[in-house]
Amino acid sequence: MNSSVLEISSLLGLCALVVLSINFLLGLLLSIAYRRSIYWKRLPAKFQKISVQQVHNWTAYVALALILFHPFILLLDSATKFFIADVLVAFHSSYQTAWTALGVISFYAVIAVIITTQKPIKRKLGFRLWKNIHLISYATAVLMCFHGIFLDPELKNRPPDFFDGEKVLCEICLVVILTTSVMRMVYHKRQSKLQEEIASPQS
Repeated sequence: MNSSVLEISSLLGLCALVVLSINFLLGLLLSIAYRRSIYWKRLPAKFQKISVQQVHNWTAYVALALILFHPFILLLDSATKFFIADVLVAFHSSYQTAWTALGVISFYAVIAVIITTQKPIKRKLGFRLWKNIHLISYATAVLMCFHGIFLDPELKNRPPDFFDGEKVLCEICLVVILTTSVMRMVYHKRQSKLQEEIASPQS
């Protein structure tokens, strides 16, 4: 088996996870009206001119490309015993079926989020339906983390070494995603409570 193919595939997968995690964090930033934050206003003017929305969109495209090339490069080496159906159909691969399927599902989830974010489609869906579909990104990032943690990059079906550098990177991404997700939920609840208090009649 060509080790360089496996190494490139593993590197692409790690890059995809990092970019997707960054995209996830940018999405959270957009969801909390970050421009009104005192922390944002304290940043240098050149940073405040950065369009977080555009960076968020482009990181999604980059993540999708990396997720696509990550498994497809395995098809270049017949010794990997990966075929097109293994890459495109969830639970089709006989190799670590469940963990491989998470990668396939993540791929389609990212496509769904990107397609529904296009302005014409977003307008037709309406904000509420679009938002519910967009929430898929929360689960997608987590699925990608588990895919990276438990899948053996050398295709030898070895148990994961949780202290291996690649696994640690996946674990860091998972912790960051889960932590910021909890922070976002707490923020949402506080904002909802504040709005209810403002809207309620004064006694």
